[in-house]
Amino acid sequence: MSVLSVKNAVMQFGGVIAVNDLNIDVKKGHIEALIGPNGAGKTTAFNVITGVYTPTKGNVYYNNDKITGLSPDKITKMGIARTFQNIRLFKELTVLDNILIANHLHVKSNFFSYAMRMPWSRLEEKNMKQKSEMLLDKLGLLKLKNETASSLPYGEQRKLEIARALATDAKLLLLDEPAAGMNPSETMQLSKFIHTIRDEFELTIFMIEHHMDLVMEISDKIYVLDFGQLIAQGTANEVKNNQRVIEAYLGVEEDA
Repeated sequence: MSVLSVKNAVMQFGGVIAVNDLNIDVKKGHIEALIGPNGAGKTTAFNVITGVYTPTKGNVYYNNDKITGLSPDKITKMGIARTFQNIRLFKELTVLDNILIANHLHVKSNFFSYAMRMPWSRLEEKNMKQKSEMLLDKLGLLKLKNETASSLPYGEQRKLEIARALATDAKLLLLDEPAAGMNPSETMQLSKFIHTIRDEFELTIFMIEHHMDLVMEISDKIYVLDFGQLIAQGTANEVKNNQRVIEAYLGVEEDA
């Protein structure tokens, strides 16, 4: 069963076609990856999926429901969450507060209820805190709950950003270069972490990544973009032995 389907998507900016006739089917429970040289259109594809851009042509489906043209907040409420290449935390807030903010996506109480400290709003607030602490505990971050996000080591900040995405009750998690800036040891830990959260939270994970060792190790399927077009897809072995992929990406050094 496909959790995410992109059908014949085109994203054009004036005379520039950033994504051209893109077709993707991400299977439930899989860890799948989108790779390609810098400027290939990977982040644009993520922005189309998450509602930042409405595709010029084509459609996006989540669990067979068309989400083309929906706003990012509506798409998130449906169960799709993402992280970014550049970590976007509330860095002066605590670890716990970062998770609580994400939990507010599903809050039922309104501003008046919170301002007046109504019993139901206090109960909801208590439940959110418990839920947030349980999530942090599952991810090994509970001991850091009162630390400011900016004080965490880089790898822990990455984990916190992923935890915040999970706090929205996501079932499809989009990771934009989660290993960016990590050393080999941190990347190895991240690989284990991604497997753990996939199993623990019954997630489907779709990621953009330049670290080929990580991609090849954990991906059930890999899609390769070049100049906005899909040039290959398949298992790690199929992709790394594809001549077009070697010429376009794997056989050359990454751009600085």
